[in-house]
Amino acid sequence: MTTFILIPGAMHGSWTWDRVVPPLEAAGHRAIAPDLPGMCGNESIAPQDVTLSLWGQFVADLVRAVEPPVILVAHSRGGIVIGDAAERVPECVAGLIYLVALIAPPGLTGRQASGVEQDSDVRIPAVVDPVPPDIAIPMFYHRCSPEDAAWAASRLCPEPMRPLETPANVTWERWGRIPRAFIACSDDQVLTPERQHRILAAAPCDPVVTLDSDHSPFLAMPEKLAEAILEIAERFVK
Repeated sequence: MTTFILIPGAMHGSWTWDRVVPPLEAAGHRAIAPDLPGMCGNESIAPQDVTLSLWGQFVADLVRAVEPPVILVAHSRGGIVIGDAAERVPECVAGLIYLVALIAPPGLTGRQASGVEQDSDVRIPAVVDPVPPDIAIPMFYHRCSPEDAAWAASRLCPEPMRPLETPANVTWERWGRIPRAFIACSDDQVLTPERQHRILAAAPCDPVVTLDSDHSPFLAMPEKLAEAILEIAERFVK
């Protein structure tokens, strides 16, 4: 029995995984989908006070509190969070699964890992407002049903920006020794295939599994996503 800890991406909450948890549990595993501090559903800290270190410690504490083996799964921005957590407790993590997620090698920020260029003269706000539905739906959910897309877009919440601007404290000796896999999405409009390739070139993963999905396979094809996670887990936990 494996314990999966499922971390959502930017502006998303634990609801990201609502349709993925049941098939993981039906396969005989545990699945935990927390809301990160400062995000909707966990108001234990103000969003402007969130740091990457705080999020990493939060996830590392969850890892220590559950039964092993533990696999961390992250979507999008959540990738930098599980990287920070894994660096803290590498001996407790059996594997990392990045779902079209940012992988920041040592010293790089999440923004740098994403390949998004940022004007150095532009001041980054501490918190950004959620993307409005008319932009979020074609960006995040264009392969989802209209009902699911509208529902998800209505649940987006403000995003703390400091974690994305913080250089990763991971090392190849600790985080880097943990097996890691990547689930790519061929029709992603956020982390496009070109950006996914760039991420993998900087931090290779094995295996790399590709889904014919947008940025949100947890809504567009949750059963296939769960199957991919389970297949990867079989390689990590023997």
